[in-house]
Amino acid sequence: MSEKQSFGELLRALKSKRMLIVFLLGFSSGLPIMVFYKTLKIWLRREGIELSTIGFFSWITTFYSFNFAWAFLLDKFSLTKLGRRRSWMILTQLGLMTGFASMTFADPKVSLTYIAIVTLVLCFFSATQDIAVDAYRREILSDEELGVGAALSVYGYRIGMLVASGFALWTVDKDTLGLSFQQSFWILVFCMGVGLFASLWADKAPVSQDLEKKSLSSFIIEPFVDFFRRPGAAYVFFFILFYKLGDAMGGSMLSPFYVDLGFSNKIIAEVTSGVGFVSTLVGLFLGGIVLFRLGYFWALLIFGIFQSVSTALFGILSMTGASIPALSFVVAIEDLSAGMGTAALVAFMGHLTNKNFTAAQYALFASLASISRTLFAGYAGVLVEKISYAPFFVFCSVIALPGVLLVLVLKRKFPETFQSAVKR
Repeated sequence: MSEKQSFGELLRALKSKRMLIVFLLGFSSGLPIMVFYKTLKIWLRREGIELSTIGFFSWITTFYSFNFAWAFLLDKFSLTKLGRRRSWMILTQLGLMTGFASMTFADPKVSLTYIAIVTLVLCFFSATQDIAVDAYRREILSDEELGVGAALSVYGYRIGMLVASGFALWTVDKDTLGLSFQQSFWILVFCMGVGLFASLWADKAPVSQDLEKKSLSSFIIEPFVDFFRRPGAAYVFFFILFYKLGDAMGGSMLSPFYVDLGFSNKIIAEVTSGVGFVSTLVGLFLGGIVLFRLGYFWALLIFGIFQSVSTALFGILSMTGASIPALSFVVAIEDLSAGMGTAALVAFMGHLTNKNFTAAQYALFASLASISRTLFAGYAGVLVEKISYAPFFVFCSVIALPGVLLVLVLKRKFPETFQSAVKR
């Protein structure tokens, strides 16, 4: 297959049922994550919770970084006759709906422990859903459709994020619907029904007969042996780990940052989710065009540099004050770069997987990409309290550069590995 595709091929691919399912499942995956990374943090900050405590809440999302540890279960076992992927998707979506309903009883002033426990359970179901959704997308799409599918999945993902961090947050402002944060969680319970519908409507993913005969131990060991035996695997490993590091670490403190700048829930929702949503969609569109026309090397290189620059802009914003036009501009640039970088990275990781171990290998790659927003981001609140916001965002911009340099290393030292990963 050629790593370059025409825009006409992209448009034609969007007409299929499979692509619509990919889009809806992307929505289902994106909905929970912004509860943990934005809505919950704004809620805690509004209730006077310290920045260091809010930062430590990022550690609850560690499930995203280590879901590869149980991904083999989703490769090996089918819970119902609906198929491996669909049965696991349905189970996790029901679990998420139950978890969001449980959050309607939460109160940060009474018990942070209760919120932490419920969030932990929600993260587990969300991380497991991601394994099943990512594997299902890889298995129902051909190699030629992976780039399109990745972009469309991220579109759905971003819309889910918009609902959780934009609309749900907008409803709790006194100048809009005036709901409580607890009441807003009922909106998320209802919205998770979209993913449940998609899972029930979706067709079974094809399963190799040879794969069904494999032992459980082979599902645990072989996926990782298969990857790490590839030439240049260590460089690919560290590239995925560092590519989104600065962008994700900076993003982990944006929610309390907006609150501390003095913006209302309404403004935060309208600007960061409204403007951010549009700019993300533009970023995904442009990212897809660059990806299809220039290939992975130039896309990952250009987008990585852009992500670093956009993160530094928040440091400038922290010194200019609470200006809505300035906030809108910086958010637009940030989400534009994030959309581009995410589309390229998701497609690249999809090409890296072996279809015999889709869930385990993709979960490994996704876990590496998420470590920056879980383990490292846990110290972000402490760092902000020590050095303030402006130096923090500049620091995040600088630590994004190793990921960019690794793109050059992969291209220069392992051109065959890099190209074969793209053309797998």
